[in-house]
Amino acid sequence: MCGIIGYVGRKEAVTILIAGLEKLEYRGYDSSGIGIVNPQTGRIIVHKTQGKIRKLKEILSHHTLPEARLGISHTRWATHGVPNHTNAHPHFDGSKQILLVHNGIIENYQELKDDLRRKGHRFLSDTDTEVIAHVIEDCYAGDLFKAVQRAVSALRGSFALGIISCNHPDMLIAARVGSPLIIGLGKNENFIASDVPAILDKTDRVIYLKDREMALLTKERVAVFDFNGRRVRPKVHKITYNVDAVQKQGFSHFMLKEIHEQPEVLQRMLKTCLRQDQVVLTGLSLKPRELNRIRNITVVACGTAYHAGMVGKYLIEKLTRIPVEIDVSSEFRYRDPILDKKNLIITISQSGETADTLAAVREARFKGAKVISICNVLGSSLTRESDGVLYTQAGPEIGVASTKAYTAQIGIMTLLALYLAAVRKSIPVKERRALIRELRRIPDLLREVLKDKHRVAKIAKKNSHYGCFLFLGRNINFPTALEGALKLKEISYIPAEGYPAGEMKHGPIALIDEYRAVVCIAPHSDVYEKMVSNMQEIRARKGKIIALASKGDAAIRRHAHSVIYIPAVHPLLSPLVAALPLQLFAYYVAVQLGCDVDQPRNLAKSVTVE
Repeated sequence: MCGIIGYVGRKEAVTILIAGLEKLEYRGYDSSGIGIVNPQTGRIIVHKTQGKIRKLKEILSHHTLPEARLGISHTRWATHGVPNHTNAHPHFDGSKQILLVHNGIIENYQELKDDLRRKGHRFLSDTDTEVIAHVIEDCYAGDLFKAVQRAVSALRGSFALGIISCNHPDMLIAARVGSPLIIGLGKNENFIASDVPAILDKTDRVIYLKDREMALLTKERVAVFDFNGRRVRPKVHKITYNVDAVQKQGFSHFMLKEIHEQPEVLQRMLKTCLRQDQVVLTGLSLKPRELNRIRNITVVACGTAYHAGMVGKYLIEKLTRIPVEIDVSSEFRYRDPILDKKNLIITISQSGETADTLAAVREARFKGAKVISICNVLGSSLTRESDGVLYTQAGPEIGVASTKAYTAQIGIMTLLALYLAAVRKSIPVKERRALIRELRRIPDLLREVLKDKHRVAKIAKKNSHYGCFLFLGRNINFPTALEGALKLKEISYIPAEGYPAGEMKHGPIALIDEYRAVVCIAPHSDVYEKMVSNMQEIRARKGKIIALASKGDAAIRRHAHSVIYIPAVHPLLSPLVAALPLQLFAYYVAVQLGCDVDQPRNLAKSVTVE
């Protein structure tokens, strides 16, 4: 959520800041702004606006800006206060000498605001962010770094801050609690940003600022401290992917590019994690004897990651006979879960910064449970707070609606289930080896699906006029139905609901008529005939059926108005193949309707507030 980029160096700051913001558009936002220190006058110049960055660029084009060497910029996703010019970041203090940008939520902002008003402070916006600037002003006595240090100790909630002052024209300050913030290290220049893509074309050396850490940046140096003022020695990470990974490379949208990357993502994962007929999970950190003592597993995740976790539940229970629960992260800690050292918690997050998932991890570890995280981002908060980490290696995902990260998460869950089955000897060796052989086929099967994408596009265009969709699946493809519905509603704004097909008669069947489409996920499996029965019930009520079926299933055409075929595969691995065509279907519907596919309204890529 939101995007931050800050710069201090010898180059012209405005161009760097705007280019960085554009690379963060995928995070979701409704307003944007930029602030620089004028080296001629020593004053701060701020421009901001509601709407897209292109509107900010248009505003800037009407002004002659100085060649500033220090600045901060921001894209805002509204929390406190509606999206407008006044509430957009950056925000001043009362003296207009301190300027800051902020990601996160300050929970005690009203208490602080009331106290500051009693001291004579006046506020212009409805935001919690402006309060922070005034708190820093209240603490300021000539030393900006010490003022920020004192101010952050008064804040409750989550925040990533970038701060500059006209009184310190060569200094950029950063601080974080909860919300992600990185530091980019350059030659005679340094950066802060909320994510790597913003600065990847400038440097491949970054520091992931940890919780309750601050940094003081000048063009020559970076110094990191804890909130008590103690100097810390941060680890410098080298980013291994290149700029091409965060560009469209000829695709019309990032989402379409990332859908096409799924075969390579899985192939890379399998190459790393499979040694002949054995699963090797570097980073798991739990020894076989610890895994044998596990009494039950709880998977904790949000959104798309939650659906991947549901697939994992079916896989682990089927292959290991370990009971698995699954919780939405935002509900997990509020039910006061019963946990001890015999519980294993598996958390899933693409970004590793999902606020609710991080809170669940802290709750689980406090109660003595072991935590394994499945994550895509090296050095993220989740990976630092877990006992073991399994990286999905999907590369940067720019489209807000997750595609390749979802498939990668299912891939890791499949490998983890097979690894646990080997450790616990819960299935015959022959069966496990056969599943691994079948798993190796998945990248090529996904390439087959992509070759038929034009057929999916035709079906999407034919059905894009429906005002409501129902997605139905059974057993391990019930989560596929949930994810298919989520993708469609995220990017096309069409109301869509996923259901276990057997539950259709307990309510959703009331919705079915000739004006609604029903997507039935029906690859060959033990529940195929039951799925066909559900389809007949839908046809009897004039519902328009789009079936997802295994190649060679000619009979399915008698029950469906349109059929999307996928290669036949072992039923336990079918979610890995079934997700991609549903992603394509959602994509082509959204394109047909003229929707902003990569930046759907109101959504953010990384949800870093509760």
